[in-house]
Amino acid sequence: MDKKLTLSLNKTIIESAKNYAKSNNISLSKLIESYLTSLTKDKRSSAEITPLVESLSGVISLEKDFDVKDAYTDYLIEKYK
Repeated sequence: MDKKLTLSLNKTIIESAKNYAKSNNISLSKLIESYLTSLTKDKRSSAEITPLVESLSGVISLEKDFDVKDAYTDYLIEKYK
């Protein structure tokens, strides 16, 4: 069930939000509802590790002093010789 909510916002922000909503073919109410939903949803659900990712963890072992940036730099130097 939808309920009414009254907000007090800066006039410029309101106009910008209306323009954004119109250019994206969405009502301002739906835009705000979507934003508030994204802010308040349970964060743990998005960080769930899938079985595939879990099965891949630990597959690659690197030396403790391995430097990713140096390795990538070496790769680029070899690639563009």
